[in-house]
Amino acid sequence: MEITGKIKKIDETKTFGASGFRKREMVVTTNEQYPQMLMVEFVQDKCDLLNNYKVGQDVKVSINLRGREWINPQGEAVYFNSIQGWRVEAAQLEGGEGAPSAPIESFKTTSDVDDNEPDDLPF
Repeated sequence: MEITGKIKKIDETKTFGASGFRKREMVVTTNEQYPQMLMVEFVQDKCDLLNNYKVGQDVKVSINLRGREWINPQGEAVYFNSIQGWRVEAAQLEGGEGAPSAPIESFKTTSDVDDNEPDDLPF
């Protein structure tokens, strides 16, 4: 799955426990009618993916949804969800300044078209 939006916040990498488990969180504000602020976590070696990005940048984030069950001391099941990122790339603006375009030289003019070419249009 992927989400696109603007980076609102990037936290520092945090290390937990004796095993050295690493986690880093980023908040992305989506580009839709009702924007959502989604917290995406990156773990272990994926934490370093955020080093080249900054707040305000438009990104596309590849994610996995994670869910887990925890049995509390009363014996009741409690469920937790998380959004885990595994790839980040700069988003291409649709039709905007960053959008790729074909060079003008690649288009044919009407004088370049051979009138002897067969017309394969169905109408």
